[in-house]
Amino acid sequence: MTKSSLLTISGMAWLAYASHALAQHFPSKPLRIIVPAIAGSAPDVRARQIAPKLAEALGQHVIVDNRPGANGRIAAQQAAAAQPDGHTLMSALINNAINDLLHPNSAARLNHELAPVVQFSLSPLVMVVHPGVGANSLQEYLQLAKGKPGALTYASAGPGSITQLLGEWIKLKSGTNILDVPYKSVGAEMPDLLGGQITTGYLVATVIMAHVKSGKLRGLAVSGRNRLPLLRDVPTMTEGGLPGVEASAWSGYFVPAGVPQPMIHRLNAELVRVFKSPDIRDVATATGTEVVGGRPDEFAAFIRAEITKWGGIIKEAGIKPQ
Repeated sequence: MTKSSLLTISGMAWLAYASHALAQHFPSKPLRIIVPAIAGSAPDVRARQIAPKLAEALGQHVIVDNRPGANGRIAAQQAAAAQPDGHTLMSALINNAINDLLHPNSAARLNHELAPVVQFSLSPLVMVVHPGVGANSLQEYLQLAKGKPGALTYASAGPGSITQLLGEWIKLKSGTNILDVPYKSVGAEMPDLLGGQITTGYLVATVIMAHVKSGKLRGLAVSGRNRLPLLRDVPTMTEGGLPGVEASAWSGYFVPAGVPQPMIHRLNAELVRVFKSPDIRDVATATGTEVVGGRPDEFAAFIRAEITKWGGIIKEAGIKPQ
């Protein structure tokens, strides 16, 4: 064995020892969770539910730091620029993955400058229509759309939003012409949807569940692999005739690239334990959200699949960044 080979092996061994030693004393100061949303929003509320439990597990305070703006890009940049010592996490959303497609920033990409720790939530979107729409199923809706091109509308949160991507995917898959009406944010369309000015919406179950049960909205399809326990009568897109059309809002935790693997695995283990807490899991389930968990590599693979899927839809639909 050459001298250079010995030096290389020795260096690798030292790095492994140093990483392990750092992990043994981790954490050594308060942690910060950067949230790409305003205080009081759903992502913020969930981070604040998780923070005290993580603090108890790690023996350090955990601070929630709200960094809204630019559809999550500001938070991603802040997180990626932080010291890679394991004390800064980011609660990233699906918006961040879509940003990597439409607004690529080589300084703050998921799976690159931001390393995955664990997936937290998965919330399938539910397709709902105003009861004035003459369709009681997804197939009846699509037949109506084909018979009256441009007469039906769907609300989106603007170019590149998950709601627009799902709306355009349905159009591509079904060969229909349904008009996209953009709003400033997800949920801002509710007054117009309830009033019938907009015919179609794609929203998470917690937002529309009460309206579906009261008859103010009609649920046509769930864009997940399975029906939701909260809306058992609403079939999946696959059951409704659009196989493979799946769109969910999701979230998960990341750290700056370069954080030693022992620290990432410690954070993963503690967060998975926190996710299993009855109050965390029960609150999520009550809103139609699945708590996922899993290993860092599983979350990384999920992110890659999401970017591949939505990248194809963006290209096929001709969606441009704005």
